Amino acid sequence: MNEILFFGSNQNPKLIKNELYKITKPIQFKFENENENENEKQIKQISSGYFGIFFIFENGKAIEYLNENDSKQNPEKIQIEENIQKATVGFQNKAILTKEGNVFAKGNDINSKQFINISSLIEDTNDRIVEDIVSGFSSIYLLTSNQNAYGIGSNEYGQLGFDSKTLQKTEKPILMMKNVSKIFSGNSSNHVFLLNSNQELFGCGNNQYVQLGLGESRKETNINKLTQIQNIPKGKIIDIKCGYAHSVMLIENENENENPKRKLYSCGDSGFNGLGKNENSYTYEFTEIKSSLFENDEDNILDFSVGCFHNLILTSKGKLIGFGRNNYGELGNGDIKDHRIPIQIELPKLRFNENISNYHISCGYNKSFLYYSPSSLSNLEEDLIKLFERKEFCDISFKTKNGEIIEAHKLILKYRLNQNQNQNQIEKLQEIISKKSIKESNQIFEMIYSNNSKINPNLYSEIKEIINSNEKIEETMKRIYLNENENENEKDFIIERKEKQYKFPKLILIMRSELYRGMFLSVTEDKSNKVTDYSELSNKSFQILEYWIYSNQIKEEIQITQEIIDEIQFGIDYFQLNQTNPNLFDLLIKKFNN
Repeated sequence: MNEILFFGSNQNPKLIKNELYKITKPIQFKFENENENENEKQIKQISSGYFGIFFIFENGKAIEYLNENDSKQNPEKIQIEENIQKATVGFQNKAILTKEGNVFAKGNDINSKQFINISSLIEDTNDRIVEDIVSGFSSIYLLTSNQNAYGIGSNEYGQLGFDSKTLQKTEKPILMMKNVSKIFSGNSSNHVFLLNSNQELFGCGNNQYVQLGLGESRKETNINKLTQIQNIPKGKIIDIKCGYAHSVMLIENENENENPKRKLYSCGDSGFNGLGKNENSYTYEFTEIKSSLFENDEDNILDFSVGCFHNLILTSKGKLIGFGRNNYGELGNGDIKDHRIPIQIELPKLRFNENISNYHISCGYNKSFLYYSPSSLSNLEEDLIKLFERKEFCDISFKTKNGEIIEAHKLILKYRLNQNQNQNQIEKLQEIISKKSIKESNQIFEMIYSNNSKINPNLYSEIKEIINSNEKIEETMKRIYLNENENENEKDFIIERKEKQYKFPKLILIMRSELYRGMFLSVTEDKSNKVTDYSELSNKSFQILEYWIYSNQIKEEIQITQEIIDEIQFGIDYFQLNQTNPNLFDLLIKKFNN
């Protein structure tokens, strides 16, 4: 079941029946359309703007609550066939990013009441795969796989990086800047920031409230050209969130090797109470927000979000902290008074408190959400990098130009590299590594393991031809592991059932089971191959589990009985097998009923 806490304006649209239009303390949010399957799926993301609110689910589906549906109090399904990965909402513009890299958007700013594919309108046909999307108040920003930033919609304040007198609006994406690693804006913001691969920050758009942090010498109302932001606080820029009249930046101190400390900085007009400071003046440059609530060395900032005038922070100790305007109770502290300096918000007991890092915040215009969203188990990028760093999982060596040795996992390379029978991609990779330094080589492997070209675009261009970046994880795994000629040498973990032993690839078990995931990725776990006892399962039940672990399918010829269903339910629960789409238990019931 989903865990979502909601507080703030309960209108436009009305989200919770039989509640006042101002909800001043966090309460449990539940979907009203109980007949829909989506309410049983895990939440992946919540995106809230002035009117619309999107709920994205792990199964790639999405629903939207609309102001015009207020009388029904039920959401609409998003009718897009592709797998939805992210949504972003502005004032009257909404955009959706799919797993295939397409962006569908609608709204007044692009003159479309229905979702249209705006990424297909990019003039450069080689630059139409999008990796990230961000909404401003009246603009939409796209970051492509080639690290190019595009903007579409209103340019009234110069927020697309062009002279607003000659370009008021555009209905197709226009190139703003190349070599971009991240885009930052906000659902109430008419300004935007772009970060390049060298950690240089640029901004443009509305600067009426000095929310671009350009310094006291730059007081123009509109900045029509991307301008570099000077005097950035030292450290790595993790994120920037923009409100109507302010901006908040999260910086990580790179000087601390263990548990790098994160700090918040803000700029803009403190008259709107969104800077976290008890003063009434402009803050022309990003300056630190100080509070004893999140300055404890043992506590750290996990997540933060910015609405129009309010801000929320979540710390590693499970504290929810807020400051700013509070007219609708969007700070969740029980009143409707503004709070200039950070205050702690009392939360009901959370069901997953031990995994606080899996909680996320989403601030709308005058709404707030705190929701539980663990990282996708079918998304192995982080785990692959962890495995790459663990020598006991490595079984293939690469030599750099200076003779250093890098150990890698052959199984992961099989998964990440193109499977072309006429070419040896591992040999090609060795040829590339042999010409690189140890630093560059490590970056190359990190890109391969994470499939993230943003880490180093120049190096990525050398290896992108041998990387398989399109195939779905399930399809790739099934093709590799169901090939009888290839899988024997890669099975490296023993599962015992009665008197027989079975060997499984550790990577497969990490993907399929929370139990094995914790076992293999734990820093303190014993490195030796452990033996797990499945003796309570019959031969047929274990065969079903084994085949499903590999292929996410059930063999057609298997006959299902009630006894088998009961045994497999035990196996799923006891060994914490990951139930992704399709759900194994549902498939068994369906097959049994048929």
